[in-house]
Amino acid sequence: MRQALRGLESRNADRVAGHLVAAGSLVDDEPAEALAHARAARDRASRIAVVREAVGVAAYHAGDYAEAARELRAFRRMSGEHGYRAVLADCERALGRPEVALRLVREALGDQPDAEETIELRLVEAGARQDLDELPAARLVLEQALGGRPTLGTVDLTDPGRLRLATAYAELLAACGEQTLADEWRSAVDAHAPVDDDVEFSEEELAEDELQEEDSAVDEELAPAVPSDDGATASAEDEVVDQPDPTDRVTDADIEAEVAELLGEIEPPDDAQH
Repeated sequence: MRQALRGLESRNADRVAGHLVAAGSLVDDEPAEALAHARAARDRASRIAVVREAVGVAAYHAGDYAEAARELRAFRRMSGEHGYRAVLADCERALGRPEVALRLVREALGDQPDAEETIELRLVEAGARQDLDELPAARLVLEQALGGRPTLGTVDLTDPGRLRLATAYAELLAACGEQTLADEWRSAVDAHAPVDDDVEFSEEELAEDELQEEDSAVDEELAPAVPSDDGATASAEDEVVDQPDPTDRVTDADIEAEVAELLGEIEPPDDAQH
Protein backbone atom coordinates (compact mmCIF):
# COMPACT_ATOMS: atom_id res chain seq x y z
CA MET A 1 0.00 0.00 0.00
CA ARG A 2 2.84 2.39 0.83
CA GLN A 3 4.43 1.68 -2.53
CA ALA A 4 1.14 2.25 -4.38
CA LEU A 5 0.51 5.58 -2.66
CA ARG A 6 3.99 6.85 -3.51
CA GLY A 7 2.82 7.02 -7.10
CA LEU A 8 0.45 9.86 -6.18
CA GLU A 9 1.20 13.53 -5.78
CA SER A 10 2.37 14.10 -2.19
CA ARG A 11 -0.61 16.09 -0.92
CA ASN A 12 -3.08 13.78 -2.61
CA ALA A 13 -1.29 10.75 -1.16
CA ASP A 14 -1.66 12.22 2.32
CA ARG A 15 -5.40 12.67 1.87
CA VAL A 16 -5.92 9.21 0.38
CA ALA A 17 -3.90 7.64 3.18
CA GLY A 18 -5.90 9.54 5.78
CA HIS A 19 -9.17 8.21 4.35
CA LEU A 20 -7.79 4.67 4.25
CA VAL A 21 -6.66 4.89 7.87
CA ALA A 22 -10.11 6.12 8.90
CA ALA A 23 -11.87 3.44 6.85
CA GLY A 24 -9.77 0.70 8.40
CA SER A 25 -10.39 2.04 11.90
CA LEU A 26 -14.17 2.32 11.48
CA VAL A 27 -15.08 -0.70 9.36
CA ASP A 28 -16.00 -3.00 12.27
CA ASP A 29 -18.01 -0.57 14.40
CA GLU A 30 -19.22 2.08 11.94
CA PRO A 31 -19.22 0.47 8.48
CA ALA A 32 -21.25 3.26 6.87
CA GLU A 33 -18.67 5.85 7.94
CA ALA A 34 -15.88 3.54 6.81
CA LEU A 35 -17.51 3.24 3.39
CA ALA A 36 -17.77 7.02 3.11
CA HIS A 37 -14.03 7.36 3.77
CA ALA A 38 -13.18 4.56 1.34
CA ARG A 39 -15.28 6.21 -1.37
CA ALA A 40 -13.50 9.49 -0.72
CA ALA A 41 -10.18 7.71 -1.23
CA ARG A 42 -11.49 6.21 -4.47
CA ASP A 43 -12.51 9.65 -5.72
CA ARG A 44 -8.86 10.69 -5.44
CA ALA A 45 -7.14 7.43 -6.46
CA SER A 46 -9.50 5.18 -8.40
CA ARG A 47 -6.66 3.54 -10.34
CA ILE A 48 -4.97 2.10 -7.24
CA ALA A 49 -5.96 -1.51 -6.59
CA VAL A 50 -5.78 -1.39 -2.79
CA VAL A 51 -8.12 1.61 -2.76
CA ARG A 52 -10.71 -0.35 -4.72
CA GLU A 53 -10.17 -3.24 -2.32
CA ALA A 54 -10.86 -0.94 0.63
CA VAL A 55 -14.11 0.24 -0.95
CA GLY A 56 -15.18 -3.34 -1.63
CA VAL A 57 -14.51 -4.53 1.91
CA ALA A 58 -16.22 -1.51 3.48
CA ALA A 59 -19.22 -1.88 1.18
CA TYR A 60 -19.55 -5.54 2.14
CA HIS A 61 -19.55 -4.68 5.84
CA ALA A 62 -22.04 -1.86 5.21
CA GLY A 63 -24.42 -4.19 3.35
CA ASP A 64 -24.02 -2.60 -0.09
CA TYR A 65 -23.41 -5.91 -1.83
CA ALA A 66 -23.67 -4.66 -5.41
CA GLU A 67 -20.92 -2.11 -4.83
CA ALA A 68 -18.88 -4.63 -2.86
CA ALA A 69 -18.96 -7.14 -5.72
CA ARG A 70 -18.16 -4.46 -8.30
CA GLU A 71 -15.20 -3.05 -6.37
CA LEU A 72 -13.72 -6.39 -5.37
CA ARG A 73 -13.87 -7.58 -8.97
CA ALA A 74 -12.10 -4.37 -9.99
CA PHE A 75 -9.46 -5.04 -7.35
CA ARG A 76 -8.91 -8.58 -8.66
CA ARG A 77 -8.54 -7.37 -12.25
CA MET A 78 -6.15 -4.58 -11.30
CA SER A 79 -4.01 -6.60 -8.90
CA GLY A 80 -4.06 -10.02 -10.54
CA GLU A 81 -4.96 -11.57 -7.18
CA HIS A 82 -7.72 -14.14 -6.73
CA GLY A 83 -8.89 -13.50 -3.20
CA TYR A 84 -12.36 -12.71 -1.85
CA ARG A 85 -13.98 -15.60 -3.70
CA ALA A 86 -16.23 -16.52 -0.77
CA VAL A 87 -17.14 -12.86 -0.27
CA LEU A 88 -18.05 -12.46 -3.94
CA ALA A 89 -20.19 -15.59 -3.81
CA ASP A 90 -21.90 -14.32 -0.66
CA CYS A 91 -22.62 -11.02 -2.43
CA GLU A 92 -24.40 -12.97 -5.16
CA ARG A 93 -26.49 -14.67 -2.49
CA ALA A 94 -27.40 -11.32 -0.97
CA LEU A 95 -28.37 -10.00 -4.41
CA GLY A 96 -30.81 -12.88 -4.87
CA ARG A 97 -28.68 -14.97 -7.23
CA PRO A 98 -27.94 -18.21 -5.32
CA GLU A 99 -27.28 -20.14 -8.54
CA VAL A 100 -24.48 -17.73 -9.42
CA ALA A 101 -23.14 -18.08 -5.89
CA LEU A 102 -23.01 -21.86 -6.25
CA ARG A 103 -21.16 -21.58 -9.54
CA LEU A 104 -18.55 -19.30 -7.97
CA VAL A 105 -18.15 -21.71 -5.06
CA ARG A 106 -17.62 -24.67 -7.39
CA GLU A 107 -15.00 -22.77 -9.36
CA ALA A 108 -13.16 -21.74 -6.21
CA LEU A 109 -13.23 -25.23 -4.68
CA GLY A 110 -11.80 -26.58 -7.94
CA ASP A 111 -8.60 -24.65 -7.18
CA GLN A 112 -8.20 -26.55 -3.87
CA PRO A 113 -8.12 -23.50 -1.55
CA ASP A 114 -6.66 -23.63 1.94
CA ALA A 115 -8.69 -24.85 4.92
CA GLU A 116 -9.81 -21.39 6.03
CA GLU A 117 -11.15 -20.37 2.63
CA THR A 118 -12.75 -23.79 2.16
CA ILE A 119 -14.79 -23.27 5.33
CA GLU A 120 -15.96 -19.86 4.11
CA LEU A 121 -16.92 -21.32 0.75
CA ARG A 122 -18.83 -24.20 2.33
CA LEU A 123 -20.77 -21.78 4.52
CA VAL A 124 -21.79 -19.78 1.45
CA GLU A 125 -22.66 -22.98 -0.42
CA ALA A 126 -24.90 -24.20 2.40
CA GLY A 127 -26.58 -20.79 2.58
CA ALA A 128 -27.21 -20.76 -1.17
CA ARG A 129 -28.74 -24.24 -1.00
CA GLN A 130 -30.97 -23.03 1.80
CA ASP A 131 -31.96 -20.01 -0.30
CA LEU A 132 -33.11 -22.48 -2.96
CA ASP A 133 -35.11 -24.45 -0.35
CA GLU A 134 -32.71 -27.37 -0.78
CA LEU A 135 -32.42 -28.07 2.95
CA PRO A 136 -31.19 -31.69 2.66
CA ALA A 137 -28.44 -30.58 0.29
CA ALA A 138 -27.48 -27.71 2.61
CA ARG A 139 -27.34 -30.10 5.53
CA LEU A 140 -25.14 -32.51 3.60
CA VAL A 141 -22.71 -29.67 2.78
CA LEU A 142 -22.30 -28.71 6.44
CA GLU A 143 -22.12 -32.29 7.67
CA GLN A 144 -19.37 -33.09 5.21
CA ALA A 145 -17.50 -29.94 6.22
CA LEU A 146 -17.78 -31.05 9.87
CA GLY A 147 -16.33 -34.46 9.09
CA GLY A 148 -19.39 -36.44 8.03
CA ARG A 149 -22.34 -37.33 10.30
CA PRO A 150 -21.10 -35.00 13.02
CA THR A 151 -21.85 -35.42 16.71
CA LEU A 152 -21.06 -33.05 19.53
CA GLY A 153 -18.43 -35.42 20.83
CA THR A 154 -16.51 -35.61 17.56
CA VAL A 155 -16.36 -31.95 16.51
CA ASP A 156 -13.60 -29.74 17.90
CA LEU A 157 -15.50 -26.59 18.79
CA THR A 158 -12.35 -24.91 20.06
CA ASP A 159 -11.39 -24.42 16.41
CA PRO A 160 -12.87 -21.09 15.21
CA GLY A 161 -13.67 -22.42 11.75
CA ARG A 162 -15.48 -25.48 13.02
CA LEU A 163 -17.28 -23.32 15.56
CA ARG A 164 -18.67 -21.22 12.70
CA LEU A 165 -19.73 -24.37 10.84
CA ALA A 166 -21.40 -25.68 13.98
CA THR A 167 -23.27 -22.40 14.42
CA ALA A 168 -24.62 -22.63 10.87
CA TYR A 169 -25.44 -26.31 11.42
CA ALA A 170 -27.50 -25.53 14.53
CA GLU A 171 -29.49 -22.91 12.63
CA LEU A 172 -30.06 -25.33 9.75
CA LEU A 173 -31.25 -28.07 12.11
CA ALA A 174 -33.83 -25.63 13.46
CA ALA A 175 -34.94 -24.80 9.91
CA CYS A 176 -35.31 -28.54 9.26
CA GLY A 177 -37.62 -28.85 12.27
CA GLU A 178 -35.18 -30.73 14.52
CA GLN A 179 -35.48 -28.27 17.38
CA THR A 180 -34.20 -30.50 20.18
CA LEU A 181 -31.01 -31.37 18.31
CA ALA A 182 -30.64 -27.75 17.23
CA ASP A 183 -30.83 -26.59 20.87
CA GLU A 184 -28.12 -29.09 21.84
CA TRP A 185 -25.78 -27.73 19.17
CA ARG A 186 -26.60 -24.14 20.10
CA SER A 187 -25.78 -24.82 23.74
CA ALA A 188 -22.47 -26.39 22.77
CA VAL A 189 -21.67 -23.45 20.50
CA ASP A 190 -22.53 -20.94 23.22
CA ALA A 191 -20.28 -22.78 25.65
CA HIS A 192 -17.31 -22.43 23.29
CA ALA A 193 -18.03 -18.93 21.96
CA PRO A 194 -15.32 -16.36 22.73
CA VAL A 195 -16.11 -14.19 25.74
CA ASP A 196 -16.02 -10.43 25.23
CA ASP A 197 -14.42 -9.11 28.41
CA ASP A 198 -15.94 -5.69 27.79
CA VAL A 199 -19.56 -6.88 27.97
CA GLU A 200 -19.60 -10.20 29.80
CA PHE A 201 -19.96 -10.05 33.59
CA SER A 202 -20.52 -12.71 36.22
CA GLU A 203 -23.64 -12.69 38.39
CA GLU A 204 -21.49 -11.63 41.35
CA GLU A 205 -20.10 -8.65 39.41
CA LEU A 206 -23.59 -7.58 38.32
CA ALA A 207 -24.86 -7.84 41.92
CA GLU A 208 -21.91 -5.80 43.17
CA ASP A 209 -22.51 -3.09 40.55
CA GLU A 210 -26.18 -2.93 41.51
CA LEU A 211 -25.28 -2.58 45.20
CA GLN A 212 -22.81 0.20 44.41
CA GLU A 213 -25.48 2.06 42.44
CA GLU A 214 -27.88 1.81 45.39
CA ASP A 215 -25.20 3.09 47.79
CA SER A 216 -24.47 6.01 45.47
CA ALA A 217 -28.15 6.92 45.36
CA VAL A 218 -28.35 6.90 49.17
CA ASP A 219 -25.18 8.99 49.48
CA GLU A 220 -26.59 11.54 47.05
CA GLU A 221 -29.79 11.86 49.05
CA LEU A 222 -27.84 12.37 52.29
CA ALA A 223 -25.23 14.75 50.83
CA PRO A 224 -25.10 18.06 52.75
CA ALA A 225 -26.28 21.16 51.00
CA VAL A 226 -23.60 23.76 50.27
CA PRO A 227 -24.15 27.38 49.37
CA SER A 228 -23.77 28.32 45.75
CA ASP A 229 -22.44 31.60 44.36
CA ASP A 230 -25.89 33.19 44.13
CA GLY A 231 -26.80 32.33 47.72
CA ALA A 232 -28.91 29.32 46.79
CA THR A 233 -28.08 25.90 48.12
CA ALA A 234 -26.82 23.00 46.07
CA SER A 235 -25.83 19.43 46.76
CA ALA A 236 -22.13 18.78 47.25
CA GLU A 237 -22.49 16.24 44.45
CA ASP A 238 -23.34 19.09 42.07
CA GLU A 239 -19.97 20.68 42.71
CA VAL A 240 -18.17 17.79 40.97
CA VAL A 241 -18.05 18.10 37.20
CA ASP A 242 -16.88 15.12 35.19
CA GLN A 243 -14.13 15.99 32.78
CA PRO A 244 -13.48 13.83 29.71
CA ASP A 245 -10.35 11.74 29.82
CA PRO A 246 -8.02 13.21 27.16
CA THR A 247 -6.48 9.76 26.63
CA ASP A 248 -9.82 8.50 25.25
CA ARG A 249 -9.75 10.89 22.28
CA VAL A 250 -8.11 10.32 18.94
CA THR A 251 -6.34 13.56 18.08
CA ASP A 252 -5.30 15.01 14.74
CA ALA A 253 -1.73 14.20 15.72
CA ASP A 254 -2.67 10.53 16.08
CA ILE A 255 -4.17 10.47 12.59
CA GLU A 256 -1.19 12.34 11.11
CA ALA A 257 1.18 9.83 12.72
CA GLU A 258 -0.76 6.92 11.23
CA VAL A 259 -0.76 8.55 7.81
CA ALA A 260 2.98 9.19 8.01
CA GLU A 261 3.59 5.59 8.99
CA LEU A 262 1.37 4.39 6.14
CA LEU A 263 3.40 6.46 3.69
CA GLY A 264 6.65 5.14 5.11
CA GLU A 265 7.75 8.59 6.29
CA ILE A 266 8.33 7.38 9.86
CA GLU A 267 9.14 4.05 11.39
CA PRO A 268 6.27 2.31 13.25
CA PRO A 269 6.62 2.13 17.06
CA ASP A 270 8.50 -0.83 18.48
CA ASP A 271 5.38 -2.59 19.74
CA ALA A 272 3.81 -2.43 16.24
CA GLN A 273 6.76 -4.31 14.77
CA HIS A 274 6.09 -7.44 16.80
